[in-house]
This record gives sequence, C-alpha cells and structure tokens, in this order.
Amino acid sequence: MPLLVKNGLVVNADSQRRADVFVEDETITRIEAAIDPAELPEGTEVIDATDRLVFPGFIDPHVHIHLPFMGTNAIDDHDSATRAALVGGTTTIIEMICPGPDDEPRTAFETWKGLAEDGANCDYSFHLSVVRFDALADRQIRELVAEHGVASFKIFLAYKGALDIADSNLIPLLELARELGVIVTAHCENAEAIDAMQRRLLAEGRTGPEWHEPSRPRSVEASGVNHLCTFAELTGAHVYIVHTSCEAALDQAIAARKRGVDVRVESVIPHLVLDDTCAERPGFEGAKYVMSPPLRDAREHEPLWRGIADRSISTIGTDHAPFNFGDQKTMGRDAFTAIPNGIPSIQERVDLVHTHGVDAGRIDLQTMVDACSTQAAKIFGLHPRKGVIAVGSDADLVIYDPSFEGTFDVADSLSKTDYSGYQGMRRKGRSETVILRGRTVVRAGRFVGEAGGGRYLPRTPSH
Repeated sequence: MPLLVKNGLVVNADSQRRADVFVEDETITRIEAAIDPAELPEGTEVIDATDRLVFPGFIDPHVHIHLPFMGTNAIDDHDSATRAALVGGTTTIIEMICPGPDDEPRTAFETWKGLAEDGANCDYSFHLSVVRFDALADRQIRELVAEHGVASFKIFLAYKGALDIADSNLIPLLELARELGVIVTAHCENAEAIDAMQRRLLAEGRTGPEWHEPSRPRSVEASGVNHLCTFAELTGAHVYIVHTSCEAALDQAIAARKRGVDVRVESVIPHLVLDDTCAERPGFEGAKYVMSPPLRDAREHEPLWRGIADRSISTIGTDHAPFNFGDQKTMGRDAFTAIPNGIPSIQERVDLVHTHGVDAGRIDLQTMVDACSTQAAKIFGLHPRKGVIAVGSDADLVIYDPSFEGTFDVADSLSKTDYSGYQGMRRKGRSETVILRGRTVVRAGRFVGEAGGGRYLPRTPSH
C-alpha cells in the first residue's frame, strides 16, 4: 500500500527540513515541501507527523542474538530481539557470527543465517568472526565474501583459548581483508594480559563481579587498539574498533588515524550512560552489568560524547548480548570469569541517545542520525539503500515523538531477558511509528508487524 508521511521534520545526517515523504513499492519515491494526498493513488495511507521528527531507520552495527558464550547461549531468539529492535526504532541490525575455534566458517554462516531467516522481523546482515584461520577457513571465507555478500569480519584480541586470534594469523587475515575489500571489526584488548590478571585476582580470593573491571583496565584496552592499528598500518587493511569504552583507547585510534591508518571507532550505549558502580552493586546484583570491555568510571562518559560530537567516534551500537540474571549470570557466583558477558540494549539504544545526547545538549539531531544510522550504512556497504531519507532509498522511516516522557522498565522490554540494565532511568523520546520498507511495523510504540518480515542484506565489499 502506498504511504505518505506528512508535516514532519525530516532529519538526515547532513540536513533537516519540513517535508512530506511518499513511499511506493518499498521505496521512497518523492520528498517535497508539500504533497497533496488527492494527487496520490487511491488507498494511500496518510500518517500525520506534525510535531514529530522523521528519521531514517536506525541501524545497529553490533548485535549478538545467537551467541554461545561461557557454556550457555544468549536468551533472545531472532523473533524477540528484532521485535525489540523495531519498537526501539532500529530497522536493520548487523549480527556477529561467533563460531568456536573448531567450527568451519561456512557452517557457522549457514547456522546463523538459517536462524535469522526463521525469525527476524527487521532487515539484517552479518559480521563473520574469524577464530579459525587455516587453509580451509581461507577458502571458505573467500567464498562467503564472493557468493553471500559477507563484507566485514570480526576478530577478538581477548578471550584466550576461546575466541582470540594469534598474531601469526592476524597479519595474513588483514592482508586477505585488504585484498577482498573487507573491513575488519575488532574487539581490542590483550588476551594474555587479561588471563594473567584474572588468575591472580581469583587466587587472591577476589571473585565477585566488582573485580571484572580491574582484571581488564583501560591500559589493556588502549594497548589492544594500538596493537590492531600497528598491524593495520603494516598491511593497509581498513579496521573498525568495536565498543570503545574509554578516552585512552580513543586517543590511540585518533593517533593512528593521524598516521594514515584507516580506522573507524564505535562506542556502545552502555559505556555512554552506565558506569563501574553498577558492577559493584551488592548481593551479586553487579553481575547484570558485566560486559567486556567493562563499564568504566563515569568520568569516561564526557570524552566519549565529545568524540561522538566531533565525529572521531563514527557509530553508536549496542553490543546487545542478553543473558538472564536468574539462571545464567549466576553461573559466575564463585568466579567473575564465569559470568556471561553482556547487557541487553537493542530496544533502548535510540531513546538513550536522544535522552542523554540530544536532550542533554551533548549532540544535535543530525549527529544522532549520523552516529546511529548513516555511518553504519556507509562503513558497512548499505548506503544509500539504508541510513538516509532520499529518493530511491529503502522506505525505512522512524516517526519520533521527542516530547515523550517516561522511564525504562523491564516490563516494557520485548527482549526475553529477565532484567533491564536501565531500570528506572529517565526516558525522553519514543519511536512512535516505525516503517520497514514501506510497511508499518510499529504503531503507538507497539509492534504490529508481520512475523518474520525481515530480509537478509548481502553487501558488496567496498574497502
């Protein structure tokens, strides 16, 4: 059905203006100061966006749904996670495929894609984590890039013996990425240093969640960024640092960029609004807030927000990794190293950015769009199909009520997780209506879409 969005303030990364947006056959076909509904095809739905903002559909570039981790698996499935994403204004996700060291890349891709095809309600693509890198993996990775549109890899410089990649494999992998035009996303820490510190803390009887952050301090993260950027400089590969948590790590990326390294930086919403006191809550409550890199001192918030404002940080994702507190996080009662890492955030991200970024005066609306949609589309080969309101782009639109007031509550979450990391925090703004490729999937903040309506997005390597 054709659709007209009237009277809204259309906000892109580089502009904002009052305009009407007409959608036909999943695509934006007209953007004009005023479009008369009488001129449009019979049956056109008209949505009045007076006093509302009209954003391009938001993109979350860092999501975990099917995630085997610490002997368990993330609690969401693709149906629950993507319903939550859409209600939060996110119309496209890029999920991390995280195989084990013995798994074949092709098998992992087929597993993750099959699960998404069965349940995803929003559009989706994948980063392929490269844990195994031998002759078989090299061949299969090339095939996945060429035949299935996998245009980004993921590597871990953490989780010794499980997900970390050895330096002996890092250079050839970066060389392969440069050859194929693929960007490499990286979790930057130091697996050996963390392992040594964790062993020492546990031996000293320091086993609670409050010791997670001291086991992987800022210096380890900053060192990991420098390590990655040195290898990128040697190989000419394009790299993207995920979930940057502190100014020291950001400074290493900026210094590398000044040397000519093509490095992009992501922050994630927990590091922008939560702090290390959350993980220090009594009664093991702090386990809810264990993630890696860990939550830092609240003083780190302002340098990260400044980085978003001056665009030295390109994107804001979530690192959505949902594990229940009641029967999963508690696996680590005797040792913080056994607490599954992650905080559910896929539904809350956009409203938290609007509340703590735009409403707090730290960033403007255009920067919000750039960081939460446009840059992810550009970096990962989805632009201009996604990430912009433009003629010819997919009709992914978010009609946003900036005046909405409330608080975050687990009762409102569509994720299956049994807690909210943002419980009781102030919420300013709401994705009132969400449109995915011309179909209204959220009305009045509630999911009304067709189950399984998401679509896989193969991408062309562009780096």
